[in-house]
Amino acid sequence: MNKLILKPLQAILFLTLFFGTGTAESQAQAKFKSQDIGNPAHKGIAQIVEDGVNIKAGGEDIWMNSDQFHFVYQQSTGDFDFVVRLESLEKSNLYTKAGLMARQNLTPGSRNVMFLAFPGNDIRTHNRGGYEFQYRLETGKQSQSIYPSLTDSVAEAAFPVNFPNVWMRLKRMGTKFSTFTSDDGQNWKLYTEFEMEMPEKLFLGMAVTAHSKGATTFAKFRNLQMKNKSDDTGKQKANDSTLVK
Repeated sequence: MNKLILKPLQAILFLTLFFGTGTAESQAQAKFKSQDIGNPAHKGIAQIVEDGVNIKAGGEDIWMNSDQFHFVYQQSTGDFDFVVRLESLEKSNLYTKAGLMARQNLTPGSRNVMFLAFPGNDIRTHNRGGYEFQYRLETGKQSQSIYPSLTDSVAEAAFPVNFPNVWMRLKRMGTKFSTFTSDDGQNWKLYTEFEMEMPEKLFLGMAVTAHSKGATTFAKFRNLQMKNKSDDTGKQKANDSTLVK
């Protein structure tokens, strides 16, 4: 087992990120920033570890017309393909959330899309499964979500979370956002596709909320991978898009 090396993150995560260009990969330095959104009662923190990022977060929710969560992000321009493995997520609430988010800005009511996982496969009010896709079409307006129907007899079997192998993928092509799940990071199953007009430049990263004013949660993100067509410089490195090994 690899020994974890913890480094507190104050303002910026300095990580090596490999961006894909064609069949090869190009290596570039990327800055991931970390901050709370929406002023949670309990402040969040992110830490670099040997093979990923750990995030401790408070926050009441990412939902309704305003969000509270901890965000580890960078600015992304144009199309992207972002992959992580969510190794674990502490259950502070039935609706504790962690996942991948693309956000128009850093205000609490910003337009956004998010592909998230819950800490278990419990049946929720409208969701039978461990994943969910949610979005906010208008600034400061109600969030909406896409999830397996409670009446879908195969939904629970189709999209369960299975820690530590909760692989998640969020992909943008123009106005289309696609999300996928996987058990191994190689074979992907489409969760949903959603059309939404968004600016070319977005804030892209990992979002975590405890879904409880008085609590915190802890999420471990591993095997981060990103391909972004807007980044096309750096030394060539073949067959590797892993952010942190």
